[in-house]
Amino acid sequence: METNDRMIEISRTFRFEAAHFLPAVPEGHKCRRLHGHSYRFTVTCRGEIDPQTGWLMDFAEISAVVKPIVKEHLDHYFLNEVEGLSNPTSEELARWLWRKIKPGLPQLFTIKVGETCTSSCTYRG
Repeated sequence: METNDRMIEISRTFRFEAAHFLPAVPEGHKCRRLHGHSYRFTVTCRGEIDPQTGWLMDFAEISAVVKPIVKEHLDHYFLNEVEGLSNPTSEELARWLWRKIKPGLPQLFTIKVGETCTSSCTYRG
């Protein structure tokens, strides 16, 4: 079996604060009430190490794509009002992030969204 010792994954984690509620959960469920989270999400890119630079990409390249999305759409926003996030579960948020980030980061491999310290989901588009 052949292995590619130049294949690598790199990750960068981002944070934002936002409010939401989940309209599709049953009446009486605590997540149906308006509440907020200190979200964190990790963007992982995968590819081959460039033999000249010794890296897949500069971490700043990831930030250059992701930070404007966070600032313009997520940080201190009401997620239910963000286009495409009317039911802003972690799963839907991960898919939404993928659609926004992938065009600027073709090497995108996974998005991992955490809405609490102990709960997260991972999406591989």
